[in-house]
Amino acid sequence: MPLITKLILALTIGSAQPLRQPVGRITSLDRRKLVASVSDSEFYKSPRLVAHADDAFLRKLTALYRERLPAGGVLLDLMSSHISHLPPAMSFARVDGHGMNAEELSKNPAFAGGQWWVQDLNEDPALSFAADGEYDAVLCMAGVQYLQEPESVFAECSRVLKPNGVMIVAFTNSFFYQKAIYGWSERGMATRAKLVRDYMRAAGGFDDITVEGDGTGLVAQLASIGGLGGDPFAAVVGRKNGS
Repeated sequence: MPLITKLILALTIGSAQPLRQPVGRITSLDRRKLVASVSDSEFYKSPRLVAHADDAFLRKLTALYRERLPAGGVLLDLMSSHISHLPPAMSFARVDGHGMNAEELSKNPAFAGGQWWVQDLNEDPALSFAADGEYDAVLCMAGVQYLQEPESVFAECSRVLKPNGVMIVAFTNSFFYQKAIYGWSERGMATRAKLVRDYMRAAGGFDDITVEGDGTGLVAQLASIGGLGGDPFAAVVGRKNGS
């Protein structure tokens, strides 16, 4: 077969494959962790059956889910725990879960009709347990700050989402500082929101990327630092493009 024919064939086959890798990488991001000597798998070996944000934050998160999640859809709760904070009045066809601790995931009632997996995404960012276009929504609450290759993980989220599916990444300013990346801990809430938007852009496949919540405002951040305003709420929402 002539070389030019081989090249054309390779390009044609390649263009038909779904996007599996990020189209860009944020080279200025400091991906180191304060405690690198202890692996994430070891750090999360013991279950933490606690809420990772205060009640006001969780109410806002559940309200956002109620507004943006499709009733009857198939969901993936990424980097989850023993509770998913889904609206109690909404029903879904199936909710699958991923996390770092089996005991936590086994206690999550949302996963009763689905499946769950334990996997260190910093060791392997591929969501190999999920098929292309399997989910209507991917959720990530209070976990994005721990990802060292978030662009790769977000590219995988784009892959497993159906066209027009939604990804919701929620966060606040409280987290395990020893396991968050430096590039996250050195930023404020507003610049963290921008960073998550950049993750989605680098991953590819997302449209209509918006920032929700009032937690990126100066007043909310100052109040929280002073111990008066509770956990500031912010979420970045992206829609999988329909192509």
